[in-house]
Amino acid sequence: MVKATVREWYEEEGWGVLDSAETPGGCFGHFSDIETSGFRTLSAGQRVELAWEAPGFQQDGYDYRALRIVPRLD
Repeated sequence: MVKATVREWYEEEGWGVLDSAETPGGCFGHFSDIETSGFRTLSAGQRVELAWEAPGFQQDGYDYRALRIVPRLD
C-alpha cells in the first residue's frame, strides 16, 4: 500500500484517477475497489492508501489500476 491523492472522481460513473509517486501518470480506480462501509465514493483531493497493479495494458488510458483503495482519516 502506498499513499495517494484522488485527482478526480466521477461519482455518477463510479471511477476516478489517483496520483502517487509510484504510479506516474495516474492510477485508474473503481468504486468496487474502495474499502469502506456504505456508499463507496471518493472526492478530489482526498488522501487514500492504494494497492495497485500494472496489468500490461491501459485501463481507460491509464497504465496502472487500483486493487484496493482505503480512505485515510488524516
